[in-house]
Amino acid sequence: MELCDFAGQVLFATTLEEKLRRPDCLTDSGPGSALSTAVIPGRPDGLRFKNSDARKVEFPRTHKLDQESERAALLHFLANHELLATELMALALLRFPDAPTAFRQGVAETLQDEQIHARLYIERMRDCGMHFGALPVSGYLWRTISNMKTPLEFVSLLSLTFEQANLDFCRYFARAFSKVGDAATARLLDRIYRDEIGHVAHGLKWFRQWKNPEQSDWDAFCQQLEFPLSPQRAKGLEFNEAGRRAAGLDRAYIERLSVFSQSKGRTPSVFLFNPFAEGRLGEGPGFNPGKQQRLLGHDLENLPQFLCRQDDIVLVSKHPSVNFLSGLKDAGFPLPEFVELKDGKIDATSAITRRKLGGLHPWAWGADSLELLEPLFKNVTGEHRTAGARFNDGFAELYSKAWSATFLVKVLERAGGQSWLCPSSVAGRVVDTRDAALDAVETIRRQGHHRVVVKRTFGLAGQNMLRLWEPTVLDAQRRWLENGLRRGGALVIEPWLDRVLDFSIQLEGGKIRGYTGLINDSRGQFQANWAEPNSASRLPAKVLELFRHRPGVAEKLHAFFGQLVSTLAVELVRRDVCGPVGIDAFVYRTAQGDVLLKPIVEINPRYTMGRLTLELMKRTAPGSSGVFQIMNRAAIRRRGFPDFSAYAQDLQKQFPLRLEGLPVLKIREGALCLNDPSEAAGYLAIFKAGRLLDTLM
Repeated sequence: MELCDFAGQVLFATTLEEKLRRPDCLTDSGPGSALSTAVIPGRPDGLRFKNSDARKVEFPRTHKLDQESERAALLHFLANHELLATELMALALLRFPDAPTAFRQGVAETLQDEQIHARLYIERMRDCGMHFGALPVSGYLWRTISNMKTPLEFVSLLSLTFEQANLDFCRYFARAFSKVGDAATARLLDRIYRDEIGHVAHGLKWFRQWKNPEQSDWDAFCQQLEFPLSPQRAKGLEFNEAGRRAAGLDRAYIERLSVFSQSKGRTPSVFLFNPFAEGRLGEGPGFNPGKQQRLLGHDLENLPQFLCRQDDIVLVSKHPSVNFLSGLKDAGFPLPEFVELKDGKIDATSAITRRKLGGLHPWAWGADSLELLEPLFKNVTGEHRTAGARFNDGFAELYSKAWSATFLVKVLERAGGQSWLCPSSVAGRVVDTRDAALDAVETIRRQGHHRVVVKRTFGLAGQNMLRLWEPTVLDAQRRWLENGLRRGGALVIEPWLDRVLDFSIQLEGGKIRGYTGLINDSRGQFQANWAEPNSASRLPAKVLELFRHRPGVAEKLHAFFGQLVSTLAVELVRRDVCGPVGIDAFVYRTAQGDVLLKPIVEINPRYTMGRLTLELMKRTAPGSSGVFQIMNRAAIRRRGFPDFSAYAQDLQKQFPLRLEGLPVLKIREGALCLNDPSEAAGYLAIFKAGRLLDTLM
């Protein structure tokens, strides 16, 4: 029988018997002319591709395979997949008659294997009480591959994508069937798995012959896939490295595929690390981050990956390395998709500009993120908001320290003078002239606070701040006041209090998402966040301990912060702010030895390192605490290490990761670098977990 006649029989027959009939002998002496028109495979009535009106059939869950009906439904899905493979291989034989004879013979042999697989699945399905055609069948595989233009595209899409994914699915489902006592189906899947290794190897052989020899297997493979198809489709529920090695895939390819991520259906959201929105607000379009700021922004640009879900997108200037991402994956972290920016902007030719997106989530909404993300606004389907709604004058006002000070006074007035709350006199005075600033300084000092701090309304992590320790205001300090007023329009003057413990409250959607401890240096700049078990639902025990001499303090503090958040929520709704918000607070000691709470130091209408810490805590085992820390190069060298890589290696020795828990492994204890130490130029983010918080500090 000629190959072209056999292919026509498989493709156009309308009975299963004909489609799955194998010839005794095949020849390829008359391949015929190429089939160039679009076709739909012939099928019996019950196996025609479902239309949009057909009832949706949920993919069977493995935890239900103890039920015979669920096993039958899964076998029905697998049988249709094998039938589709036979039809697509038949189409390739008819579409590419001029392909090398050896290739065509290999496709025919693989097709016959797929016929056997389909028959075996159908027989097992009958044993489970279901006939083939009892459920609607999908034509997704046909729609995805049938428009192939070249043999290279065929092997890329079928052999190296969907058949490669079967290396994962066969092993995964074999274990699932074996677990529920269905040894017969488990053995069947093991047999098919061995065949699939050969099928992938056949496709890989010809892929390497036809691809650009100057390209790696990975780069050539990615080039063949057009969105929405991606290498993500070449993976199953669990990644089977051994099967891929057996098929001949090289180590570099396997490693890249292992950490690749792209949504296979869920509409992704886009995340961006832009930590200098306040600087742009304060300085205007001319704002230029300093060298250390630029290093921080570059080194930590991947941090939003710990805020987003798997399959979401993180915009970066450079894709994280395979080795680094592999470590995160081994630690139990899901990996997002990374899309590289071009010269700090979204590439107009990038596929992301044509994809549906669920939402946009910069670290901070501001003029910078508004400009960068503007090309994606039209693609967002999960939120219908204009550019003005994403960031407006009312939103910008929330970044102002003057607004936070004024809001704190309002909160304190409503609280009615609780003895454990700070007085409004330490909330901060907002001034807009030099004389008013000097008067505020003198007033604060007359109240018994010698040390005074002056803040510009917009600043970055402890910067744009003047500390007045001297008995009188110096000339240089007067000039700083004048310059600050000229550049920012207002200043906030407040006493420098004897801080005992800093912490933060993280909000979103008008609700408290959790609490974290906060460690700042003597200049008020961020060093670390820490979180105790159950940090999502209760104030840190260290905070409550400071008020232990006051009866019912825990209930009072939780009630107070609940009311504070309700009051703030009104302001957020008024400004159309629906994203994350962080509130920094601290407990301080008065000159008389009393411990008081200053519930608002500043309000940050954006993601914060505290929120990042809460998200990291979701990956820890119950009962573990966590510390998120940013180390700079100077701190590393003070510890005796020449670079971040050496420090990271020592960290792994001192705090090895230990994972536990089922079905999802979580971190019980150990340390993890959150950006690549080998690539970091100035900063390294670290997360430590363990049962005893004090040992992690």
